[in-house]
Amino acid sequence: SSPHPPPHTPTHTLSRVYQKLNISSGSGNMLGRAFVHVPRGRALWRCGPPLFRFLSTSSSWASVDPYKMSGGNPGKAMNFVSGEWKSAAQSKMIIDPLNGESFLTVPDTKVSELTPFVQNLKDVPKAGLHNPLLKPERYIMLGEVCERAAAELAKPETEEFFTKLIQRCVGKHWEQCRGEVVVVRKWLSSFSGDNVRNLARSFALPGDRFGQESRGYRWPFGGVSVITPFNFPLEIPGIQTLSALFMGNRPLVKVDEKVQIVFEQFLRLLLHCGLPKEDIDLLWSDGPVCMEALKQGDCRMTLFTGSQPVAELLTKELRGKVKLEDAGFDWKILGPDVHCIDYVAWQCDQDAYGYSGQKCSAQSILFMHENWEKEGFVGKLQERASLRNLDDGSIGPVLTWSNDRIQQHVDRLLKIQGSMVLFGGEPMKGHQIPDCYGCFQPTAVYVPLEQMLSSSDNFAAATTELFGPFQVVTSFNDSSVDMVMKACELMENHLTAAVVSQDIDFQLKVLGNTVNGTTYAGVRARTTGAPQNHWFGPAGDPRGAGIHTPEAIKLVWSSHREIIYDVGLVDEDWRAPPPS
Repeated sequence: SSPHPPPHTPTHTLSRVYQKLNISSGSGNMLGRAFVHVPRGRALWRCGPPLFRFLSTSSSWASVDPYKMSGGNPGKAMNFVSGEWKSAAQSKMIIDPLNGESFLTVPDTKVSELTPFVQNLKDVPKAGLHNPLLKPERYIMLGEVCERAAAELAKPETEEFFTKLIQRCVGKHWEQCRGEVVVVRKWLSSFSGDNVRNLARSFALPGDRFGQESRGYRWPFGGVSVITPFNFPLEIPGIQTLSALFMGNRPLVKVDEKVQIVFEQFLRLLLHCGLPKEDIDLLWSDGPVCMEALKQGDCRMTLFTGSQPVAELLTKELRGKVKLEDAGFDWKILGPDVHCIDYVAWQCDQDAYGYSGQKCSAQSILFMHENWEKEGFVGKLQERASLRNLDDGSIGPVLTWSNDRIQQHVDRLLKIQGSMVLFGGEPMKGHQIPDCYGCFQPTAVYVPLEQMLSSSDNFAAATTELFGPFQVVTSFNDSSVDMVMKACELMENHLTAAVVSQDIDFQLKVLGNTVNGTTYAGVRARTTGAPQNHWFGPAGDPRGAGIHTPEAIKLVWSSHREIIYDVGLVDEDWRAPPPS
């Protein structure tokens, strides 16, 4: 959580608010909080949302209330296709990750109902809804939509709405949820005005003769799709969908159904802010049904964020017309120079265990120089991890790994000679999180570097991405730096990384011999928490996708087109040369 209160948040304590609103200090549930009882006198910003819920009315565009959704009063989701909100013939329930109640009814769209989605993909011209030579006024329109949407998200009650809705869907800490909303708002602000148009900036090169010039343009694909995971239900689909639109594409969007209600509400906000209703479709379905829509509709490009097996399947089924931000087994190296040990321990805890480790950028393995070990770094890391608890959401449900599966992975690692549990290693207790989800202590398992590299089986075990509050820790010394480089070379995923060192020679050795797409270097280096102002995405794969920046948007959502103008008149005395 943030070390300082958000600037707009009242800093008076809850006890004063209770007095003003005549609410009993024991009425924690009246705050609409999913799982935290707030004791009297704790600072409001540390405990959760400001009480705008009591002070404002619901937004006109919203169709669910994150404070009232429950087993007895479930919310309702809908498909959006051809400019209309529609149900499906069948529906299914989504469960609350904190108590297992069926708190949301969603369409269960079948293949037989895909006709309008498929037809809309097919009907988009290959030249897109707009391009630099076609309907350029749409660039301006989309900038205005961003401006209005940013203003809407800047309203405290709207920020709270999305923060709470994210928290209801994934059960993470309030500040983790709020941070996602803030990033989207800042990103929208940066693409207000002319910055959408600036994405389509072209260039010209003089030709060989009078009247000849080549011009390079960024051109859309046409009908595209955005498929994104559960862990960032607003930031990833929201930014990627708008990025697709900026470049002239028309997207079909599908988010993991556990959390798609968040994007549905964001789409309703965008429509409220002027996004043309014909520009986008939203599909509630399972994966195979969505795949069928993409294949039947001959989707011209798919952005996929998620697991590596699904990424490889999409690559095959969609004939390579994909951009991927897939699995992230992310490393951090603590160099030989020890600095700011308390800060580094805090950052390592945030990177490994924030949001219960459910980030594609989460710190998966820590290479620790022996100098850090001698200074007691592991103990400081364990101390930070021990502060995490279910009451404030700093540890919570693991939505893709059950406790049994996590325990099996820990046991697999412990079979490697010299391995041991440094801390954690057991399920959390005292909660109502359903058994289909995990809830595990922040865990670190030490695996000796030599043993890790001694066999392919050991290395595969040590570098398996566990999407939960878990990391592998190993150590090295000056003579084994090259072994660390070998381990980094052997890894298959190259998303984020961190080199925690002020030693320039060490930094350059690591940075010059690795490929991770988003790499941080210096004593403050981290693997998570990418802001809206820099590239986030993998490297080393021609299918690699990025997010946030103009470079990412142009790479993912457009292709290069060259038009050569040759308009100079032919000399009157020109004669055709012999055939060649």
